[in-house]
Order: sequence, then C-alpha cells, then structure tokens
Amino acid sequence: MPISVSVVAAARLHLGFLDMNGALGRKFGGLGLSIDAPATRLTLRPAEKMEAFGPDAERALALLEKAGAALAPGKRYRLAIERAIPPHSGLGSGTQLALAVAAALRRIEDLPQEVEADAALLQRGARSGLGAGLFTRGGLVVDGGRGAETTTPPIVSRLAFPEEWRILLVSDPGSIGLHGVEERKAFAELPPLSEENAGRLCRLVLMQALPAVAERNFAAFGAAIAAIQAIVGDYFAPAQGGRRFTSAAVERLLARLADAGAAGLGQTSWGPTGFAFVPNEAEARRLEALARAEAEASGLTLAVVAGADRGARIDAVYAKIA
Repeated sequence: MPISVSVVAAARLHLGFLDMNGALGRKFGGLGLSIDAPATRLTLRPAEKMEAFGPDAERALALLEKAGAALAPGKRYRLAIERAIPPHSGLGSGTQLALAVAAALRRIEDLPQEVEADAALLQRGARSGLGAGLFTRGGLVVDGGRGAETTTPPIVSRLAFPEEWRILLVSDPGSIGLHGVEERKAFAELPPLSEENAGRLCRLVLMQALPAVAERNFAAFGAAIAAIQAIVGDYFAPAQGGRRFTSAAVERLLARLADAGAAGLGQTSWGPTGFAFVPNEAEARRLEALARAEAEASGLTLAVVAGADRGARIDAVYAKIA
C-alpha cells in the first residue's frame, strides 16, 4: 500500500451543450477541452482522523468523507490541497476536485480506478460527462448526452488538440457563475432549445469543429466555436442578465481580442471565465500584451494556456525498505 498518493487534475473548457431539446430521447451532450492550467493538485495520506487543508478544503473534506464511506469504510485520511482550480469560474473545479479525491483514495487502497462510478457516487455529471471524460483522457472530447438510463454521459469522441494552438483565458474575480440551487433553477426555467438549433449545434461539432482539429485547420475551428457559442450564449442569456456572458467586462475584453485577431470567442459553462483561441504562442503573447493594461484596469485576469492531451496524473509514494 502507498504511504501517500498525489493527483494533478487539469481544468477544462466547456465549449457548449449540443442538444437542449431532447426530442431524440437524449439531452445535453457537449464539447469540452482539457487545458494545462489552472489545475488542482492534492496529496492523500493515511491518518488518525479525517482532515483536509488548503484551498477549497471544506468541500474537499465532504467529498473525502463520502468517498471514504463508500470505498474504504472506517479508514481515516489527511488530505492536503496544494492548489485548486478557482471554484464557480466555469473551469470544472467541482468535478475535477471530486474525481481527484476519489482517484487518490482508490490508489492508496489499491482499488481499481472507476472514474464514471466515482462521478455518480459524488453526484458529478448530472448534465455533462465532459469532466469525467477529460479527467480520464484529456484532449478534446464530445459526450453523448443523458438518456433515460444513463449514469454518466458517455464520451463518444476524443481527439488530440493541436499542441501549437493556444487559448487566452479572461476571467473576472469579482463575479461567479451560476451554481447549486440557482443553476438548477435556471435549467428548469429555460424552454427547450429549438430542434433547428440543436441540429445546427450537432452539425457544427461533427462536420466542422472536429474535422478542423483533425486537419489542424485553425480558421475552421475558430469559426465553428464562434457559431456554437452564439447559439448557446443566446439560449442561456435569459439566465445571465440578458447577455451571452456572465461578466460584461469579460465580454468587452474578448471583443477587443477579436478585433485584434483572436478567434472562437466564448464563455466556458456559466462563466465568468471567457476564452479566445489563437494559432500559436507568438500570437498569444502579442494579444496578451495588447490586452494586459485593459484587463488590469478592469480587474480582470488574463492568461495564456494550451490544450492538455493527457488525463489526470496519479502518483503513488511507497515506503523504503531498509
């Protein structure tokens, strides 16, 4: 048995739901991308009592207690969170934290990894299977939505993301995306998406975004993401103050980046984090420098990240035998 286990789980971008209509018997579905920063890193060790330290420790402790009761009843652990994806920022913090805790617990107890089962146990993925799929595989994935008998929505496509492409992340620390009761209320109150728009979204993913990534056609990919985000943004606008973006400041800065050459602008999940794609590192740094002063004046954060083409890293440490 290991004496400690460390897990690093990357953030993700939710690039859009595919079918908010559901007439075919499945609903939601989505396109998601794993990115190399920010990330959650934690270490689990056996201990005399259940305890957690570090950012998001209260939520992590609740997850550890629930996972422990199901997977290793009677055992106690010390959980140290070295860094965490910012909560309620649209970057998948809750799912990645939950799956990282469960993965560490399984590894320290020499149990097989069962990510989809852990997602269900810890009540993650009610609408999306992207978090579980990206935790396992990284890259760019599509989940097939939730049907009547679905536990965790299945991943139906996975592609490596071009290593030279970059993403500019723009976030507003003074704002948070919908979550919890408010998020459930928003989904309950929004009307079904039209079949026309659901079909359009699926076609944009299958016939433009995915082939563009496979062929490394940046312009076609950017155009597809922009079109997806326009449809999804308009659909969710009534729950976001009538806007496509939770943060008006993020929306303004992304518009400036678009004017300067960025492509595929949008908001991940409920935000407030927005994103824009660029074809290479040099262009990303040029746009970052151009927008830095405005971002700081508006109280926004601006970062350049790349796609992450591997899933979570799980490392075990064993005691040395003299």
